[in-house]
Amino acid sequence: MTNYTGRCLCGAITYNVAGPPVVVAQCHCDECRRTSGTGHAIGAMFAADSLTFTGTMGEFKYQSRTGSEVTKCFCGDCGSPILGRNTHTPDHVTLALGAMDDATKLRVEVVIFERDKQAWDSLGDNVMTFDTQPDWKPPN
Repeated sequence: MTNYTGRCLCGAITYNVAGPPVVVAQCHCDECRRTSGTGHAIGAMFAADSLTFTGTMGEFKYQSRTGSEVTKCFCGDCGSPILGRNTHTPDHVTLALGAMDDATKLRVEVVIFERDKQAWDSLGDNVMTFDTQPDWKPPN
């Protein structure tokens, strides 16, 4: 069985979870967009009892459109999103892929709330890409 490790940006929270994940999903709902600060969030769902972590997470709870309570957990020091819980799936947690140390073997299997996808959340064929931060500054 594969283990996945992760941490927040400042390292105050670390985790280990046994896999494989139940599903890897990309979500475009308004709540995921706002909590991620991007056009979507990508998370991998695991059995809650396979997760161990160190550190103290901050929490934000809200009611979903379907009536479940959603809890978003994050580092209280650096703000990194770590995981989400949903009362519809109480035995599972969804870990933010961006906080994983190595998620290269995971692939998005499903996209949800596609109807809420922002027009700017896609890349065209003619978008320049760089392997690292380019040597660029805005014009004066």
